[in-house]
Amino acid sequence: MPTPRLRQFWTLLILLAGTVASMFAAGQWAWHRSLLDESESVQRQLALYGQTLAQRIDRYRTLPEVLALDAQLQDALRRTLSTDEVAQLNRKLEQANGASQSSTLTLLNRDGLAVAASNWRTVTSNVGVDYSFRPYVQQALAQGRGSFYGIGVTTGEPGYFLSQAIRDDSGHILGLVAIKIALQELEREWLQTPDIVLASDAHGVVFLASQDAWRYRLLEPLDDEERRELNATRQYSDQPLRPLDVRVDDRLDNGGRLVRVQPSADMPAPPGRMLWLTQPLPGTPWQLHLVHTTHSSIADSRWAAAAGGGGWLALSLLVLFVRQRQRLARLRQRSRQELETVLQQHAQELRTAQDGIVQAAQQADMGLSRSLEHLPQGVVIIDADLKLVAWNSRYVQLFRYPADLMQVGRPIEDLMRHNARRGLLGPGPVEEAIERRLAHLRSGTPHLHESAKDDGTVLEIRGNPLPEGGFVTSYADITSYKNAARELRSLADALEQRVADRTRDLDAARREAEQANRSKTRFVAAAVHDLLQPLNAARMFTSLLRSHLPGDAERHAVDSIDGALAAQDAILNSLLDISRMESGQFDVHIHDVALGPLLQVLGHNFGVLAESQGLQLRCVPTRAVVRTDDNLLRRILQNFVSNAIRYSRRGRIVVGCRRVGDHHLRIEVHDQGPGIPEALQREIFEEFRRLDEGRADDRGAGLGLAIVERLGRLLGHEIGLRSQLGRGSLFWVCVPLGNPVAAQQAAPPATTQQPADDAPLQGSSAWVIDDDGPTCAATQALLQRWGCTVPLAAGAPEALAAAQPGQAPQLVLLDVHLGAGLHGPEVFAQLCQRWGQTPAVILVTAERDATLRRQAAERGWGFLAKPVRAPALRALVSQTLLRQGASP
Repeated sequence: MPTPRLRQFWTLLILLAGTVASMFAAGQWAWHRSLLDESESVQRQLALYGQTLAQRIDRYRTLPEVLALDAQLQDALRRTLSTDEVAQLNRKLEQANGASQSSTLTLLNRDGLAVAASNWRTVTSNVGVDYSFRPYVQQALAQGRGSFYGIGVTTGEPGYFLSQAIRDDSGHILGLVAIKIALQELEREWLQTPDIVLASDAHGVVFLASQDAWRYRLLEPLDDEERRELNATRQYSDQPLRPLDVRVDDRLDNGGRLVRVQPSADMPAPPGRMLWLTQPLPGTPWQLHLVHTTHSSIADSRWAAAAGGGGWLALSLLVLFVRQRQRLARLRQRSRQELETVLQQHAQELRTAQDGIVQAAQQADMGLSRSLEHLPQGVVIIDADLKLVAWNSRYVQLFRYPADLMQVGRPIEDLMRHNARRGLLGPGPVEEAIERRLAHLRSGTPHLHESAKDDGTVLEIRGNPLPEGGFVTSYADITSYKNAARELRSLADALEQRVADRTRDLDAARREAEQANRSKTRFVAAAVHDLLQPLNAARMFTSLLRSHLPGDAERHAVDSIDGALAAQDAILNSLLDISRMESGQFDVHIHDVALGPLLQVLGHNFGVLAESQGLQLRCVPTRAVVRTDDNLLRRILQNFVSNAIRYSRRGRIVVGCRRVGDHHLRIEVHDQGPGIPEALQREIFEEFRRLDEGRADDRGAGLGLAIVERLGRLLGHEIGLRSQLGRGSLFWVCVPLGNPVAAQQAAPPATTQQPADDAPLQGSSAWVIDDDGPTCAATQALLQRWGCTVPLAAGAPEALAAAQPGQAPQLVLLDVHLGAGLHGPEVFAQLCQRWGQTPAVILVTAERDATLRRQAAERGWGFLAKPVRAPALRALVSQTLLRQGASP
């Protein structure tokens, strides 16, 4: 084989081999890297699913504990019940089940027999059924509580059972109460993800799945003992437990597996390898699984392989290019003479082409006019005597001149008259038109204009004088250009019309969106108001209930209820704040604020809470003055400090300030908590996002930082975060510096602290006016317990009917919205007319409007937002009565 061909063969072989090797190496590297990244993302997603499942179970966990303390249920298990008593118990459980929105509530005696149930009205009622073989019954009777997932014996519906033993005063077990939680809604939520989400029990049986074909599958084979246990407890009833054929291809460092699921007649499986991740669910023997496709990793691998092969080819081609340049450098010297010769020839040809038209004008013969044939325009040349010298065939074609008319030396006037007879010179006298054109040629003035013929052809006419006399004129057919221009103008007009139409549509859509946003805000405010009414009554009743319970267990249950109500109150207020901020109804009052007193109050308020958690809170003193809204800035800092206390297990929390440039101050909150992963530092500012490292008894709702982020945007203050895992976090807000003189002038005068004893309440009288009956009853009971007389606790009609001249109470606790279109301040004005007196007023309302609060302050009224805490009500009533007694 010749040497050049052998060299080409080896070059091509090296190129192909290197390309294949580069593609393989890059593809494998990208495959493993993408799998690890995707596995981490799937693990976070699986953790969120685990949190959702745990929260759904925790939502109902305290209900059996509360019902186990019910005296009626305890009494029902001590003796034989009549039919009416059983019916009464059924209705009570039905009412409790409707409030909790669980699946079923069942009361069982010590023999495991269902005494009463919330589903007593259905055909598949639990009443009278023996459940002693169920593990949750056996666990509650033996250990005090139990849990179990299985298919219902009577209903045939699967669910998670939580049970709590009911004990008498001596601690003996009388029976148990069980709640069944349906988890099918959770499976429907899993359908929103393209991945396959599974939950399996301790035996490896899949009992929850986002796809029906995966449910009741065995991840591991069952031995004989496990089968006997499942049959004895009838956990999965008659459901066939079929094995899931899974083959493991590879295992990742973080515990993930690459698997292939073998399809079957009743089990359609996705093709290719799948990423399988497993995570235990804390507090249960269950495991959560997420099966994720690897299409994205495969695509990344292919792109990386293509990039690797392309890089190798580029490098190889660069080497070949350098070698080729070296060869060309060796040939350059040898071919220089030839290149110079070629350049000279081309230069001569260009000069010849440039002078072609001038030479044609100077040489008046037919032979030289052929040099104009290559031009696309029609060209005609005349001499100083206005006679033809040269032309090309395109000129004859455009005007359709006869052959005998086109002769060298013929006056151009003859061609003009020929055109005039054909009507090409336009309207008007022919002689004037011809003379005007001849005068223009004699003057030798350059011209450029357009002319339209009768057949629609548009010509661009361009004329220039020759150096030695004469004139050259070119005629270019621009009909297609003109047509295109007209079409473009039409298209532009159409586009402008479409833009105008689309602008109108967008304006209409924007108005509809704004209207929808206003409607949403009104709906949220109304819904929160209606929800806060029963929540206010519930919190007052729990305050009363705690003082009437002798045992610590009962008080602990009441404290748990009050904590749950407080958390619900915080969630509702947070939702209302977010709605007001989104709708632009949040009042902002920017002024100069002294930062030192604000931080001092913050330290006092949270110092006790931090000490109770074993933490040390320190607020560094400062004399700085900032320009902000002090109430909204306080809320931002309170959120930062409360989060630091919630997530810190030990160490210190420091609140301090740091200057940023000459015009800004950064307020920082440092903690020594577990830190926040970098991947989650943006997500925690979203609604309902929270970490798992917080305290189990103070989980939060995940709305605090979302409100902080919105308050920062509203105030124009930058919010920031810096965190490192295992070393704590730093949250900060950057505010502009203010004027110390203005802040000192705006400082309110010092006030004396009012005494906190019950002396003002003893023997005082008060009316409670509210359209909510439970709220009236709870408030009346609290005031009476504090030594206050409450002659009336009812709605507006009853108050107007009971008002008598000269018999006004010392204090009126007044709601704003009293139903039937009645407004609290207006009703109070009518009462004052009937009394002839004006007692003190405290507005107790679910409205959070700043305008309403300001109007109450202007009238000298107190203001409390529902739900009302008993200590706050007690303090405000005492202060109001003291002020009333001190006034002349």
